[in-house]
Amino acid sequence: MSDTITLAAETRDRVGKGASRALRRDGRVPAVIYGQKKEPVSIHLEEKALVKALMTGHFMNSVIMVDGQRTLAKDVAFHPVTDRPTHVDFLRIAAHETVTVPVPVVIVDEELSPGVKKGAVLTLVATELELTVDAANIPSEIVVSVKGKDVGDTIHIGDVRVPKGATLAIEDPEFTVATIVAPSAMLAEAQEQAAEEAALAEAASAEAAAEAAAEEEEGEDKGE
Repeated sequence: MSDTITLAAETRDRVGKGASRALRRDGRVPAVIYGQKKEPVSIHLEEKALVKALMTGHFMNSVIMVDGQRTLAKDVAFHPVTDRPTHVDFLRIAAHETVTVPVPVVIVDEELSPGVKKGAVLTLVATELELTVDAANIPSEIVVSVKGKDVGDTIHIGDVRVPKGATLAIEDPEFTVATIVAPSAMLAEAQEQAAEEAALAEAASAEAAAEAAAEEEEGEDKGE
């Protein structure tokens, strides 16, 4: 289960672009807390603390206590050049509210995959999956095993196991989560082998045709 993150915040006295720019110059990040049919509250956070929380890797799927309020981060805006956080939206939630959050996907058991052992490329197509779950039981990750998977196999969302009481937001069981495909070297070898087999088959077919033609010609000579 994801750990709860706690962030200290202060109420913003002024809002607007000018006020927000001034906060960012002072190492603060503007934010807003909304939801539960209550008035939105404009706040600001310490940038260093926010960045540290973002670096945990599970900021978007953790309960975040902000100014004593239980929330989920719904959106984080970043500067297009510096990549510094510029604004955060927090949604108020109840202790056991049912929420839908993005949860990172983690692949395990690669050493038990025949395909990976052969040198195949394991590609994670869905780096995260949306999960509908009790806010008190949000997992930090969704574990997907590739045990027994060989070259050419695909792991679909229908193969993914989720914690009890949780459901995946995507309902299509054929949605691709990961694939195990042959690398270029293996593909080239397979193509070369297929070409050789095709050439042999063509040669055998030509030889059989020549023999048939010879037999037919010999039969016509005897007939004369």
